[in-house]
Amino acid sequence: MEKFAELKEAVETVELVDAHAHNIVDLDSTVPFLNCFTEATGDALSYAPHTINFKRSLKEIAELYGSELSLPAVQEYRTRCGVESITAKCLKAARISAVLIDDGLELHKKHDIEWHKNFIPVVGRILRIEHLAEKILDERSPGGTAWTLDSFTEVFVGKLKSLAKEVFGFKSIAAYRSGLEINTNVSRMEAEGGLNDVLRAGYPVRITNKNFIDYIFMRALEVALHFDLPMQIHTGFGDKDLDLRLANPLHLRSLLEDSRFSKCRVVLLHASYPFSREASYLASVYPQVYLDFGLAVPKLSFHGMLSSVKELLELAPMKKVMFSTDGCAFPESFYLGAKKAREIVFGVLRDACMDGDLSISESLQAVKDIFAENSNQLYKIKATAESFDLKNIGSPSPKLEIINSVQDVALVRMLWVDASGQNRCRVVPKERFHNLVMKNGVGLTHASMGMSSAIDGPADGTNLSGVGEIRLIPDITTKCIIPWAKQQEMVLADMHLKPGEAWEYCPREALRRASKVLKDEFNLEMNAGFENEFVLLKSIIVEGKEQWIPFDSTPYCSTAAFDAAFPILHEIVASLQSLNIVVEQVHAEAGNGQFEIALGYTTCGIAADNLIYTRETIRAVARKHGLLATFVPKYALYDIGSGSHVHISLSENGKNVFMAHGESTQHGMSQIGEQFMAGVLNHLPSILAFTAPVPNSYDRLQPNTWSGAYLCWGKENREASLRTACPPGAPDGAVSNFEIKAFDGCTNPYLALASIIAAGIDGLRTHLSLPEPIDDNPDNVKDKVKRLPKSLVESVEALEKDVVIRDFIGEKLLTAIKGVRKAEIKHYSENKDAWKKLIHRY
Repeated sequence: MEKFAELKEAVETVELVDAHAHNIVDLDSTVPFLNCFTEATGDALSYAPHTINFKRSLKEIAELYGSELSLPAVQEYRTRCGVESITAKCLKAARISAVLIDDGLELHKKHDIEWHKNFIPVVGRILRIEHLAEKILDERSPGGTAWTLDSFTEVFVGKLKSLAKEVFGFKSIAAYRSGLEINTNVSRMEAEGGLNDVLRAGYPVRITNKNFIDYIFMRALEVALHFDLPMQIHTGFGDKDLDLRLANPLHLRSLLEDSRFSKCRVVLLHASYPFSREASYLASVYPQVYLDFGLAVPKLSFHGMLSSVKELLELAPMKKVMFSTDGCAFPESFYLGAKKAREIVFGVLRDACMDGDLSISESLQAVKDIFAENSNQLYKIKATAESFDLKNIGSPSPKLEIINSVQDVALVRMLWVDASGQNRCRVVPKERFHNLVMKNGVGLTHASMGMSSAIDGPADGTNLSGVGEIRLIPDITTKCIIPWAKQQEMVLADMHLKPGEAWEYCPREALRRASKVLKDEFNLEMNAGFENEFVLLKSIIVEGKEQWIPFDSTPYCSTAAFDAAFPILHEIVASLQSLNIVVEQVHAEAGNGQFEIALGYTTCGIAADNLIYTRETIRAVARKHGLLATFVPKYALYDIGSGSHVHISLSENGKNVFMAHGESTQHGMSQIGEQFMAGVLNHLPSILAFTAPVPNSYDRLQPNTWSGAYLCWGKENREASLRTACPPGAPDGAVSNFEIKAFDGCTNPYLALASIIAAGIDGLRTHLSLPEPIDDNPDNVKDKVKRLPKSLVESVEALEKDVVIRDFIGEKLLTAIKGVRKAEIKHYSENKDAWKKLIHRY
């Protein structure tokens, strides 16, 4: 009909993004060509030629090839032309400009992902989580010992994190193995039993135990949430391995209702057929649910395909429905999926226009969304080319890029943070990193944890010297491309005596130890979110000498300041987002040239990692723009200081349990929350030796500067050292976290957070209660409150008396920390202007 000519042309010419497919195999693969037309296997495969799909599809393939209409003639054409030729022909006809491949399906003689780039300009990977878990278990445990749930989880989650920046999404086939009724709170005992059941079944491993499948699904979902990756979920029909009754997406309701994962986007594959209406309903009421109709199109009859896609669109937003071919093994399956999808989507949209549901312009937008834009947005696929010349298929366009693509990396920086809170690094060539350093690390002197902010040598009293060497072992889960230097990567490193044996001075290990006690004793995790205050300085020459002065002198939250610094701040935020670090807010602070960037909260280990990368990013981007960014607590004694305030909360099985939930509470926090916070308040004078680690820190900790100079707490009281906070979205009167003001940018965050956990655990163990809150400026009620230590000397004295902190941190590491602090005290007391050089260290 001429009325729909424009719609017809749009459907036939749109370039497709195929968001779910599998590898193509070689012609001599043992995968039967009949599997191009059916999900059947074994004896059932012999009936495939009698299906509507086979007869229709064979005719279309024969027309494409110009061969006789028979299976032998098509197969003879395939053999004569070769796999490269038929792949080029099929994919050119399909007009697919991007494809995401789940390469976790084991197929005989399958081509790798790189091979597919000869025919499609953008090729990305979808990671099948069950396949990864099986590969890990097949490789046996590190060191040859028996697998435990902890050792498996460490390797599995580590692999997921290390691959997260290289893939476009995760995928689960839980429906094939144990069904979609995922237990989101599978217990440790259930998971351990499931793992043992899997291992008893022998090798090669095939995971079918429901508890263990649910466990790995939830761990993968946590990683997907952290890296903002979609999770594809097989739903509906497939091969006979699955119990179709358990593949109904309605079984996912408990997962979709779990508030911990409400931001994790899930994609229901295969149109959930024959549960397409159920899938449509879920996509209409759950913002995180998306739909993909691959496999249903082209495997069903024409009317079956038409009705399935119509059912998806009965309730689901058109912005959440996506095309894919589910092409697998044979290039013809990609061609058929694309061809039938165009016909079906045209038919559905045409009917909607005829029925008055859509206008032509609305249907034209739906074509773009369903075939490309929805997938581009969801999977973060970016095509910078205006169009792709399909005549050049076989020569991928250089104008197309994948957002997650890995650059040509030449060097890898290995970062650690010493006892004085300074970021340091060793740099190795990429090839050496992968061939040697990943496993064996690089050597580092014992003295590295005994250095102060003033001298690059071991301080007296640390018991560390230039004698002895450790290994810096990269934590591969933290490796990432450096946004401002894309030919380099950076990775955070652990300190080991030898690979696999942690050094007792390692700050990251200290935080892990404390976190493990909190988890083992109370089943709690501590979360943290940091506010980063810093000053931008510019260089001037005065009487032939370089001086650094503030970038500007605008007031708090000044729009003029933001305008002036926008190029820098924009690049900082973009760089942090590329590192999967959540930025919640940016604004100009009250000091001259001062700004603040607030980060999203997460588990404390990741929060510490994010803080290190954030400091690196801010300083590097400022340097790129000709400025110097400093986190020094008091850059100018006459001006406002800079802090790194940290917000603390507790979670149990992903639920915030610092906040009161239905219980009678005086202060809006739970009993657990109050006891933990009371422990921190009780030990705060000694914690300051970690969170305010240089003498300059105490120039900042002064009354009436919002830095928390008094030992007290208050509700939304910014002069209190501990402030309970009720952010937007929290129930009225409920407290979701507390803020520690006395925390600055010279802090080693791993050691500081470990000391906070230690203090909180002491509060939990001894059931401490908080005193009454201070609802006034503490400086006005000095008779009711004590001052926090006024100097580093006083906080070190408090630390020396604190048995709880000593036992958690460890005697040797604590000795080194106290030695470094005393060296700081001595140096800066003897060299009155030396603090001015701190801007080049922090």
